[in-house]
Amino acid sequence: MYKMIALDLDGTLNNDAKEITPKTRDALLAVQRHGVTVVLASGRQAPGLRRESEALRLKEYHGLLLSYNGGRIQDATTGEVLFDQAIERGTALRFLRHLEAYPELSPIVDDGTSIFTTDANRHKVQDESRNNNLRIEIVGNIADAVEKRGFRPVKILTAAPEEILVPRLADIRRGFEEELSFVQSAPWFYEATVKGVSKSSSLAKVCRRLGIRQDEVMAFGDAQNDRSMLDFAGHGVAMGNACAELKAMADEITLSNNEDGIAVSLERHYPFLS
Repeated sequence: MYKMIALDLDGTLNNDAKEITPKTRDALLAVQRHGVTVVLASGRQAPGLRRESEALRLKEYHGLLLSYNGGRIQDATTGEVLFDQAIERGTALRFLRHLEAYPELSPIVDDGTSIFTTDANRHKVQDESRNNNLRIEIVGNIADAVEKRGFRPVKILTAAPEEILVPRLADIRRGFEEELSFVQSAPWFYEATVKGVSKSSSLAKVCRRLGIRQDEVMAFGDAQNDRSMLDFAGHGVAMGNACAELKAMADEITLSNNEDGIAVSLERHYPFLS
């Protein structure tokens, strides 16, 4: 049986109502009682994993919280930050000023407490605030606010409707591909982290720390930013609602996030659930 289960959140662990269904929750609680380590692996900001962590009782079962697409890993039991890779402040400031040339795009940056934005009604700002338990702080200029506050963002998110964002992907990353890693986590999100940081690179660090082999890891996802995680895992599972790219490279395709796809797959691999 697999010793670790890594789970993307939105579109994977959560159904479309942003809820963990009872069947999926019960299956994940059961595998944890048998000693399996559960890792929440999300592009969300760190505070945004709190609700799912509590629902799955990760504090009790020594689970792990992997946020910012791998930029930070935290022990759910002790609260200790095991890994934190923030973007160099100079790079972050140059990138944010670069994005100012595209006013149709909405940069979203947080310091772990607040989202900094020039307009609370910019695309997806309210959703990110609500989903990640972050306040909204209105500033005159995002780069200036980051410089003044003196923090280094772990992730810089660029949001826009798909028809606006996708044609701009090359423009967004132009000049920064040697310093930052970019991934599209949703049709309306393009995320930048430190070069080389991904869900898979962080999982590799966790596995070395815990003495768990790659072939003892099972991972579930639905979007492009889950590709590296599924590729790293000994067994990668794409949800029935996953993008075509993920389904093409997965070891298994389960039912959708609205059909208890995680629980259905776990029942195949953990006999005590049947």
